[in-house]
Amino acid sequence: MQTINSNINVQNADLGSEHKFPWKWYLTDLEKVNKNGKKVFSCFSCGGGSTMGYKLAGYEVIGNVEIDKKMMSIYKLNHNPKYSYLMDIREFAKLENLPDELYNLDILDGSPPCSSFSVAGKREKDWSKEKVFREGQQKQTLDDLFFYFIDVAEKLKPKIIIAENVLGLIKGNAKGYVNEIIKRLKEINYNVQLFCLNSAYMGVPQKRKRVFFCCCRNDLNLSKLKLQFNEKPILFGEVRSEKGRELKDGSLYKELIKYRIKSDSCISDIYKRVHGKKSGFNNMILGDNKIAPTLPSGGVFFRMYDGMLLSNEDSINIQTFPQDYNFMGQSVQYVCGMSVPPVMMAQLSTEIYNQWLKN
Repeated sequence: MQTINSNINVQNADLGSEHKFPWKWYLTDLEKVNKNGKKVFSCFSCGGGSTMGYKLAGYEVIGNVEIDKKMMSIYKLNHNPKYSYLMDIREFAKLENLPDELYNLDILDGSPPCSSFSVAGKREKDWSKEKVFREGQQKQTLDDLFFYFIDVAEKLKPKIIIAENVLGLIKGNAKGYVNEIIKRLKEINYNVQLFCLNSAYMGVPQKRKRVFFCCCRNDLNLSKLKLQFNEKPILFGEVRSEKGRELKDGSLYKELIKYRIKSDSCISDIYKRVHGKKSGFNNMILGDNKIAPTLPSGGVFFRMYDGMLLSNEDSINIQTFPQDYNFMGQSVQYVCGMSVPPVMMAQLSTEIYNQWLKN
C-alpha cells in the first residue's frame, strides 16, 4: 500500500500536529486554504460534512441537491452554493438544461441515505418502504436512491464519482445491492473501487467505519487508487468539553449513571450490575482514555468524566465540524450524526487529487 502524500493545501493546521487536518477549526479558516482548481457537486448534501471536507482539501464545491428543507437552509447559510436544488434526487435526475458547469465536474459526490442498510436498523424489513428522517421531510424509499444517483452521474459524466455509505451495505443480503450498484456503474463506463475506511485513523476523534465507492471514468485511464491512513487516534479526553449537558431530574439514566465504573462502555453494563439484566446497549458511555464510538443522529450518549450527556461542543468536536458552524437552532447531534466528518472527506479527497486529478 502507498503511504499518503504529505503535500497538503491546508494552511491553518497546527505545525506541531501529528495530523494533516486539525479536528478543531473554523469556517473562516477556509479562506486560508490553497485552491486546487477542481470542482465538486454534492448530492444528498445534508448539512455539508462532505462539502466542508472537499473545501478543506482545496476543492470548490459549486452546488448541492438536498430533499430536507431544514438541512437545505442550514447548508445555504453555511456554504453559499452557486447552484442549489431543493428536491428529491429522482426529480433532479430528470432535469433538463442544467448549467454547463455541472457537465464539467471533477467530482460528483453523494451519500445516499443508508438507514435501510444499517446493521443498527431493521435492514431487510425496511427495504422498499417509504421513510422520512424527520418531521416535515418528504417520504421516500431509500434503498433505490443509489441508482438514481448513478443516473445523475450518467447524465453529468464527471471525471470521478465518490459515494459514501454505511458498513452494513457490504454485509448479508445487502451484498446483492452492492453487486447491482457496481454493475450499473460499469455500464455507464466507470471503474469502481470499494474501500472500508475507519475515521479513527484519519484524524477524526471517532471510530466511524464507512464504505466509499471511488469511481473514475474509463476514458481517463487512471491507475488504481491506493489508500492507507495511519494517523494516531485521538482520544475522547483530548476533545471533550469542560462540561456536559444536565440530565433531567427523575430520569432513570440519571440514577443509573451514578453507579458507573471505568470499565463500563454502555448503560447496559450498569443495568446488568444494578438490576441483573441487560438494557441500553445503544446508550454509550464515552471514557476519556478511549476513542469515541460512531456519533449517531439520535440516541443518548454519556460522559464517563462527569456522568453528564454529551454537550453540543462534544458532538461538534467528535465529528470535526467547524467551531463557528451555524446550526440554525436544529439539533447539533442530528446534523453532525447525519454527515460525513469533514476531516474524513478531506483526507480521502486529498488522495483523490494527488493520485487521480493532479496531473
